Amino acid sequence: MFEGLRQRLSQFRESVSTKERELDNEGIEATASEAPPSDTTLREPSREPEAPKATSAEPVQPASKSAEELTQRIEPNDGKKSKSGKSFFEREIKDKDLEESLWDLEIALLESDVAVSVSEEIIENVKKELVGTKRKWRQDIGALVEQALRNGILQVLDVNGLDFDEIIKNTPKPITIVFTGINGTGKTTTIAKVAYRLKNQGYSVVLAAGDTYRAGALEQIERHAERLGVKLVKHQQGADPAAVIYDAVQYARAKHKDVVLADTAGRIHTNVNLMNQLKKIERVIDADLVVFVDEALAGNDAVERALQFNTAMAIDGSILTKVDADSKGGTAISIAHTTSKPILFLGIGQNYEDIVKFDPQWLLTRLFDEADT
Repeated sequence: MFEGLRQRLSQFRESVSTKERELDNEGIEATASEAPPSDTTLREPSREPEAPKATSAEPVQPASKSAEELTQRIEPNDGKKSKSGKSFFEREIKDKDLEESLWDLEIALLESDVAVSVSEEIIENVKKELVGTKRKWRQDIGALVEQALRNGILQVLDVNGLDFDEIIKNTPKPITIVFTGINGTGKTTTIAKVAYRLKNQGYSVVLAAGDTYRAGALEQIERHAERLGVKLVKHQQGADPAAVIYDAVQYARAKHKDVVLADTAGRIHTNVNLMNQLKKIERVIDADLVVFVDEALAGNDAVERALQFNTAMAIDGSILTKVDADSKGGTAISIAHTTSKPILFLGIGQNYEDIVKFDPQWLLTRLFDEADT
């Protein structure tokens, strides 16, 4: 999961570390000539007899000093400074030091399906974290770079979120949740997963078969309702989806049910009639939550579709499916930032229990701390 993006982030960390080590070696050699004399040079001259002078056949060669030897010679011990007033043993990370690595990172983010605006903001966040940071020569800055990456990604994921479980707990019942999205992204299966999760938490659930257009849609949601042991409200194929969902809400009120999960027909954002239908559902139902469902594999297409659906029927959050098959990870980073709406859940498999509540730290752990097993 997210293996591709994890490798790209690791490559950036190593790239910056390598560049800084190269600059260290250059700085050590340049600064060695300015370094104060070592303690040994201040000792009283030895009274032992002088060594014989070298003959012309055996000229004395000056001892060459490696970067490591020079480092030992000017090892920090008392904060001495060079003639220029700068510390011998400390250097500042500069903007120009990061240019090449940041450019490579931006390309890597774009290739990992991170939206352009999001990748630019991550780059700017990382630059702010690193430029101007002072560090000791020879200090391993891998951890410093990784923390900058973590913070940069976390900032783009930090949207005005909502807690799904808190809403279910505190909103007057019945709560109506409408699911939207395009065909083939796993929307109906996602509804069944959410129903399974809610039922395990002790809530009573009603499903509304609002996808009255797709052939086989009714049979699919009926099978889920039977397996889960929940009530399904349905009309005949071709019926008005708003009427179906309305009836499901009325049933839930009469029977004192907790949550109505309403399916809708999959549609592409360019289908004007079906998008207008969503607006009608919004007027008739006044849903408590509107959730956009798309697959992580769609990359930037999913981000663009979320923006379009949000225009037609303001969404409150998103659910990404097929995350277990996504090696890139860019959609999970981009969709929340571009819509300013949180990701609620991630689908990570085909079973009912294969749904996890989204947490930015969960994503960061998989990008930096864990390898897929």
